[in-house]
Amino acid sequence: MNEAEIQRQKEIKEAEELLFTGPQALGFAKGLFLGRFVSDWAMPYPRIAATQQAELDKSLAEIREFLDQQLDPVAIDRGADIPRHIIDGLGHIGVLGMTAPKEYGGRGFSQRAYCKMLEEIGARCASTSVFTNAHHSIGIRALLLFGTREQKQRWLPPLVTGEQLAAFALTEEQAGSDAANVQTTATPSPDGSHYILNGEKRYITNASIAHVLTVMARTPVPGSDKTAITAFLVTPDMPGFTMLEPRMEKLGIKGTATGRFALRDVAVPKENILGPIGKGLKVALTVLDFGRTTFGACCTGAARTCLQLAVDHANKRRQFKKTLGDFDLVKKKIGRMAADLYAMEAMTAVTASLIDRGLEDYMIETAMLKVFTTERLWEAVNDAFQIYGGSAYFTDLPLERMLRDARINQIGEGSNEVLISFIALVGMRGPGMEFKEIYDTMFNPSRGLGKAWSAGMNRLGAAVKIPNVPVKSESLRAQAAQLGRLIWRFNLSVNKALIKYREPVMDMQLVQERIAGVAMEMFASACVISRLDSQLQGVSQNGASSPESRRAAELFLRQSFHRIRRFLAELTDNDDEALLATANSVLGKSEPRAGLNGK
Repeated sequence: MNEAEIQRQKEIKEAEELLFTGPQALGFAKGLFLGRFVSDWAMPYPRIAATQQAELDKSLAEIREFLDQQLDPVAIDRGADIPRHIIDGLGHIGVLGMTAPKEYGGRGFSQRAYCKMLEEIGARCASTSVFTNAHHSIGIRALLLFGTREQKQRWLPPLVTGEQLAAFALTEEQAGSDAANVQTTATPSPDGSHYILNGEKRYITNASIAHVLTVMARTPVPGSDKTAITAFLVTPDMPGFTMLEPRMEKLGIKGTATGRFALRDVAVPKENILGPIGKGLKVALTVLDFGRTTFGACCTGAARTCLQLAVDHANKRRQFKKTLGDFDLVKKKIGRMAADLYAMEAMTAVTASLIDRGLEDYMIETAMLKVFTTERLWEAVNDAFQIYGGSAYFTDLPLERMLRDARINQIGEGSNEVLISFIALVGMRGPGMEFKEIYDTMFNPSRGLGKAWSAGMNRLGAAVKIPNVPVKSESLRAQAAQLGRLIWRFNLSVNKALIKYREPVMDMQLVQERIAGVAMEMFASACVISRLDSQLQGVSQNGASSPESRRAAELFLRQSFHRIRRFLAELTDNDDEALLATANSVLGKSEPRAGLNGK
């Protein structure tokens, strides 16, 4: 075994230890890869508790009034700063501590209710929504989830009111999407009373305005020469904390204070360790699950603004003696935007409900939501921009700012490319392990047939049984049945890919992209069916289904099913070999492996 293979096996082992320890209940996404529809994760459509709905309605009315009267996104963009009175106002309304327990001064809201609030902010100003997300969704989230009671009592009260602000410091020069590659070190003092931190962090939102930063650093593993990541609470007044760039100039979300800082022999008390020593990567990935959920909410709010802008302009602007809304190519964009918005709202609600219900292991679902909503928002901004034409290019309209602001979403909190591979590889692990059990037993019968028999029956059952997608509305039975058949086809396609490629599929990102694309579309379609079923039954908190929303939902399902079939077809009929050969030629690299297109 060569050095590269040894390193690869080490990485696989570390990933499995991180992702597959602890509760492994079969969730919705993992169920899809096994040919199952785990309905109780998506159905019935989640509702906010009646006791909280009244409080939420009041808070929504309050934040809408505040944002309409006080928030000036143009001034924030041009001044590259969020005024203190905006931060104070958000703190007064409770947004900056919305999901924190009331005993620490928070509002105690559910994740879904918090998402509704962030939709309102995202609809108006991306800088302000990113600031809020960085402070609450990831900045204090590690403290809420992993802090001791003493830590929470000490740190949370001023943070949940906005008196103090928080940041989450993971990213470094060599660590971004590759979160495990953190190089900042934390060396214990001889007496064990504190740790000495050294390293640099960059692209940290709120870095220069935060009073408390959750910092990821490597600590020694006792009894070995290895290190593991640990989370620390660091304050900027600690000697050796040096702000290198308080506000890094950037393309969009200019109002956010995105900074770069150094830690030079910073002594951090051991009492500031957050969570177990050496488990900081788990802390980070868990926190990012919450951040990706509210990412979805912010993108949903912005997409709603794009749709409203597009509709207003299409109905007013006249060309060739018609309004723009009379032209089919404009209608195509608006119809697609409406369909995608319906799905974004549904996916955000369902994903947030997984957190609220205390379910375990929803990493794939939050990754799907993040990729789906950020990609759809980019398309919505682009479509609205095109409908406005040349006028959108000028700064008297919000679309040029929204275009600049939206681009970071496909990069931040895990690039979409990395998350796409993550979705596919973690999803395929379930059926892959069953095939491995069967294969290993065939060549080593002494292992016993029990597990292999069970795995074989699972694979056989999924291959012959079409999963049921339960709906109460008769008018949705056909779409539900279609989704069930597509899940069955998806399972067969995953099985074929695993049998054909085996372990090399872990490096075949074009295959992974299609598999992840199908999984995301099926998750989105399930959320849309769940939401529409609820509306048709008249039990949705958004009211009964209107003709407009029903058409948007039905259009999304039609288009989503088409996309799923295209992804599945392209697993065996594609241009991958030619594409990679061309890219390798341009890059000056060797030819790619053969057989990617299945021919």
